Amino acid sequence: MALKGIRVIEMAGLAPAPYCGMILSDFGASVTRIDRAPKKGQTVVHSLDTLSRGKKSVSVDLKHPEGVNVVRKLCSKADVLIEPFRKGVMEKLGLGPDKLMTDNPRLVYARLTGFGQTGPLSSKAGHDINYIATSGVLGQLGRKNENPYAPINLVADFGGGGLMCALGITMALYERSNSGQGQVIDANMVNGSAYMSTFLWTSRDLPIWSGERGDNNLDGGRGFYETYKTLDDKYVSVGALEPQFYDQLLTGLGLTDDEMPQFSDPDEMKKKFAEIFRSKTRDEWCKIFENLDACFAPVLDHEEAKYNKHNVETGIFIKDNNGKMEPAPAPKLSRTPAVTALPSRPNVGEHTKSLLIENGISKEDVQKLLDIGVVFQNTHSSSKL
Repeated sequence: MALKGIRVIEMAGLAPAPYCGMILSDFGASVTRIDRAPKKGQTVVHSLDTLSRGKKSVSVDLKHPEGVNVVRKLCSKADVLIEPFRKGVMEKLGLGPDKLMTDNPRLVYARLTGFGQTGPLSSKAGHDINYIATSGVLGQLGRKNENPYAPINLVADFGGGGLMCALGITMALYERSNSGQGQVIDANMVNGSAYMSTFLWTSRDLPIWSGERGDNNLDGGRGFYETYKTLDDKYVSVGALEPQFYDQLLTGLGLTDDEMPQFSDPDEMKKKFAEIFRSKTRDEWCKIFENLDACFAPVLDHEEAKYNKHNVETGIFIKDNNGKMEPAPAPKLSRTPAVTALPSRPNVGEHTKSLLIENGISKEDVQKLLDIGVVFQNTHSSSKL
């Protein structure tokens, strides 16, 4: 596996940081999540993190100086630290880069935040929708004459956040192979979202993206790049941008270019296409377009996508031991592939004792830390997906 031998410490969080850690884990890194210790008297703690497959969990009370020392010990032998907190939080804990990179100059210290480490918003709270709003991306998404519309939390949390951070980490690790030195990564979601959408800025003078929101070829402004409801209340997608594909689309719909030129009135085209697509079921349309190169595809729901013939043959989804499925790691590497089966998700504190001992803390000292509540060992085995 491409990242075999890389040791990662991930401070527990939700969405972007766990996704970043999951990518690294899927490709072979050993990822340890630092979870908060439970309240006194709790014996079982559950995590809301659903992106922890293949990771291990150490549960630590970071309010206790000894807990901070435990994390410093783990980071002293790690290659990467991922932290998802607002500016200054790690410094207040005594785990800032000044401390950890003095202990371990080879450490790649990845800071994954919303607004970054500098600027007037760096200490403000926010979520995906706020980050893409600030980046200028949200203002370009949505239907004409409607409010801007956020595509769930995919752009900032996962694309501009977790994925961009994983890219930064791999670049820093590659550079370290030459310099021997780690570095600090400021992976903030405003910057990452803007960068991911560079095309929206560089294409303003092209016909494909020159109008206002919702009035362009790719954002619902044209009937040949749109979704349509079918007779059985399902949906199909068409993306016939180029003339040759548009011709094929018209063939499938039983129309001619004289009846519906590609750049005729957008509203008239949408109305006509919607009427035709509503006349047959989704499966009937799939059959009609099966041998036409019209940039047509059925809109599959969550379950259908798992069993789509193309997705099955190309391994887009993989199973865990219980037969449940999730998207497979991407991209596919020919010599050093990622995991081919889904490992379990850890329970909070499941690996506390074994990992602390593995990192040089004696059994006696680990037991003392457990006795005084600095660390927590979960007695339940890994949760299944």
